[in-house]
Amino acid sequence: MGWNDLLIFFIISLVLCLVGFYKYVYFLSIGYGFSVAGIGVALAVMSLAGKFNAALPHYILFALFVVYGFRLSGFLLIREIKNVAYQKTLKEATGDEKAMPMFVKVTIWLCVAVLYVAQTAPVYFRMHNGGAVSAFTWIGILICIGGIVLESIADQQKSAQKKENPDMVATKGLYTIVRCPNYFGEILFWTGVFVSSLDILTGIGQWLTAVISYICIVYIMFNGAQRLEKRQMKRYGSDPAYNAYADKTPIIIPFLPVYHLNKK
Repeated sequence: MGWNDLLIFFIISLVLCLVGFYKYVYFLSIGYGFSVAGIGVALAVMSLAGKFNAALPHYILFALFVVYGFRLSGFLLIREIKNVAYQKTLKEATGDEKAMPMFVKVTIWLCVAVLYVAQTAPVYFRMHNGGAVSAFTWIGILICIGGIVLESIADQQKSAQKKENPDMVATKGLYTIVRCPNYFGEILFWTGVFVSSLDILTGIGQWLTAVISYICIVYIMFNGAQRLEKRQMKRYGSDPAYNAYADKTPIIIPFLPVYHLNKK
């Protein structure tokens, strides 16, 4: 399993998630992106130092972690700093920061660090197991790139549409196909990471880590979409235009006829 290396990644994730003690939602947002980027940098440094037998596709995967992480955290930081309406929404969604006991924050901190290491572990396992390059490596890379591009376009389109009409959800561009394209892009990215390791995983420990972490991120995205829908229904539920849009547009997976995750 390479426990010593995984411990290094865990420490990196813990350090980069410290922002969550300023605002606990950062454990799951800004700290999340920085952790993934930090682990990508660590993998690249280890490979350049000769620890792993890394080839070009491996460095592309490392770079994708960095690009993914910094893009996500950077976007979230800029949105929160510049968007007053989003600050209000965030405060309503997270509740009273002071009400959360410190031991709960510490527990969240430790748990998310474990999760972020597990999510990135499939790429590490390929390196730990010899660093062979296969069709799965390249397929995974292409899926990851697709996920990043989709998330980036979705975030840009949503920002532009909310600026144009702050009193309605985004309904144009990618949002005509699926209501949460950014969440779908997130699933797509981690699907690519998982697929990139399918031919190299060995032993029950590696398989359990890869499968459970993938299931967790898919669950988290569906849960996030459910909570987002609940907030939107509270705010826009009396708007016929919103209901017409929501009733005909899949919520998270394009073309899959699942339109709601909450009872109307």
